Amino acid sequence: MANKKLGRGLSALIPNVDEESTKSNIKDIQIEKIKINPYQPRKDFDEEEMHELMDSIKEKGVIQPIIICLKDDHYQLIAGERRYRASKRLNLSTIPAYEIKIDSDEDLMEIALVENIQREDLNPIDEALGYSLLINKYDVKQDIIAKKVGKKRSTITNSLRLLKLPPDIQNSLSSQKITSGHARALLSIENKKKMLNLWQRIIKDSLSVRATEELVKKINSPKKDESYKRKKKSVNYQLIKIENYLKIKFGTRVKIKEKDEEGKVEIYYYSRDDLDRLIKLFENVGEE
Repeated sequence: MANKKLGRGLSALIPNVDEESTKSNIKDIQIEKIKINPYQPRKDFDEEEMHELMDSIKEKGVIQPIIICLKDDHYQLIAGERRYRASKRLNLSTIPAYEIKIDSDEDLMEIALVENIQREDLNPIDEALGYSLLINKYDVKQDIIAKKVGKKRSTITNSLRLLKLPPDIQNSLSSQKITSGHARALLSIENKKKMLNLWQRIIKDSLSVRATEELVKKINSPKKDESYKRKKKSVNYQLIKIENYLKIKFGTRVKIKEKDEEGKVEIYYYSRDDLDRLIKLFENVGEE
């Protein structure tokens, strides 16, 4: 399928089909003879939306036919699973359907994926899983997928990156507790614990994507004064006191360097006379 197939209606999914000419080929199919597409990328169906669809079908019937193909002794559902499920719940015996020929499971998967993306029925994780299935099971390249679904290759790549998120974050993205913008921001945090902490804060405080991005920057680039604060905390004030005492005692600059309770004392001199002066001071200390 190429980009020209993207759009609305049957012609968007079926090659070389004039939508007007398909009307005579639409027929009522017994629902019991139809099986759900095992390659359907959409996993979750909103109950409220399902009830709204059922109410619509009760009033007006199934306006848009589902798409099926013949497989062995039954029909395989390709597109229109929500309409199929709603009709089945209403105990309808038949549903309007248009039959097409599918050559492979790969084509079945592709059409189902495109149909859902066109209708924006997929949550970001289901969409990513659909792309992943095409790549890993059918060896379809990302640039080919991009052409089939009418998106940029970088969009496919970014979508697949969502599958690297921890399961809890993936679930919250599927259930719309966070958005794709939040998820992309979280992906840039290497520390998993920090990622999960921020994710929990996003939900708890209803953080915007912009606010999340700012917090991610702070996590990935700690403030400069943090290292200063850590350094300041490690200062031994007793050593500073001794340093000051020795400066006064010897009348010159004194530096004490310590690590793990071991270290050295540096006493500075600025001329040979200054050095002689210090030596005499040391000798006097020895006599004391």
